Amino acid sequence: MLIPVVLSGGAGTRLWPASREGHPKPFMQLADGESLLLKTYRRASEVAAGGEIVTVTNRDYYFMSKDELALLGGGERGTFLLEPTGRNTAPAVALAARMVAARYGRDAVMLVLAADHLIQNQRGFVDTVAIAQGLAQQGRLVTFGIVPTAPETGFGYIETQEGEASDGGKRVLRFVEKPSADKAREYLASGRFLWNSGMFCFQAGVILDELARHAPDVSAAVEACWSALGAAEGEMIELPAQSFSQVPDISIDYAVMERSSNVAVVPTDIGWSDIGSWVAVSQLTQPDGDGNRAACDSAVFVDSHDVFVRSEGRVVATVGVRDLMIIDTPDALLVADPARAQDVKQVVARLKKQGHEAYKLHRTVSRPWGTYTVLEEGARFKIKRIEVKPGASLSLQMHHHRSEHWIVVSGMAKVVNGDKEFFVRANESTYIPAGHQHRLENPGVLDLVMIEVQSGEYLGEDDIVRFQDIYGRA
Repeated sequence: MLIPVVLSGGAGTRLWPASREGHPKPFMQLADGESLLLKTYRRASEVAAGGEIVTVTNRDYYFMSKDELALLGGGERGTFLLEPTGRNTAPAVALAARMVAARYGRDAVMLVLAADHLIQNQRGFVDTVAIAQGLAQQGRLVTFGIVPTAPETGFGYIETQEGEASDGGKRVLRFVEKPSADKAREYLASGRFLWNSGMFCFQAGVILDELARHAPDVSAAVEACWSALGAAEGEMIELPAQSFSQVPDISIDYAVMERSSNVAVVPTDIGWSDIGSWVAVSQLTQPDGDGNRAACDSAVFVDSHDVFVRSEGRVVATVGVRDLMIIDTPDALLVADPARAQDVKQVVARLKKQGHEAYKLHRTVSRPWGTYTVLEEGARFKIKRIEVKPGASLSLQMHHHRSEHWIVVSGMAKVVNGDKEFFVRANESTYIPAGHQHRLENPGVLDLVMIEVQSGEYLGEDDIVRFQDIYGRA
């Protein structure tokens, strides 16, 4: 039995403005309309043979992750291990191993995958996983090493013992941090070094034993957290915040892989990319004769060279420029030198320091019940487009500082307004005064689309008091 464990965390700040804290990198759609997380689930499903897929993610991303898994449509069973806060990969892997061992036994093999990587050679991936699974069943800790194609300074490296291994794996001599350009060229020329992909394969019991041996403080804290959890049944397992906060913040590489003598690496060339910057994203599209690339249908290049454009609707035209990245979203525009792609995260840091919502939220925001899009806002008013999925319901709530007008565009709304409950059909409206308890529900089989006009002295999203909520947010 092979249990894929998908680690889905982090804000992906180097891919702002497409990736934001409220809608991070794994949910970012590529040119084909699929998210990185969905592509990861597809890979996991193929090697899991329709079995269980475990996702370790933040509580806030549970419903979005569940929706992505449902897009597979193959009946895969999903279990979601929900962290109250991010604590790096060692706690995530350890708690997933604890859960897998409890459900399937300590000999069950885990395949640990990052949610935000791209692999273009699926057949090669499946073959590599089969080799790794065989090594893992022998009690080895297995990592996947990518055969380097360039002296890349943005990746960690794995030094291997020279010579071929009959079982497909090589002995790991050491892990190396991101090197200088000179060192990277030296590693590439030697033929002994591989890129560290951050993918792993091992038995649940083996990784737990190695963690206890090499990082006893992490192991003890994880065991305490698991004990505090109590029953771990069902598809949604919420980790207790207080005990989880005591688990050391450390990567699985530092905690175990770099310290253990039981590590094997499987060299592979599977078209892997960690999509770690806009430069990596740009490489996914074919250039024209002038080196320009467009991840959209709305780019126009005039006398321009080596320019990358990604737009979410608007036409972007460039005239007489070169060596630029232009990423356009409905509420934010990034123009950058490709050589400074890693510095995009500094923009996010400054926006966060200023308290600007653009570091966290898009104009369109996902919620368990659907989405809302801010169409326009100003002093004392905000206009939203709200879309509610069939059978979904917003919480029973109240606002202190704003009133709301609801106009149904399509579908039917079931509305609670104070002590009244009634239906609002297309081209009809209702008014919710400030201080009134209210709820919106879609009782139909089609999406409910409506326009909400807010008015009041304060229109922040935190002006909400929830009384009842089917998604556990009250």
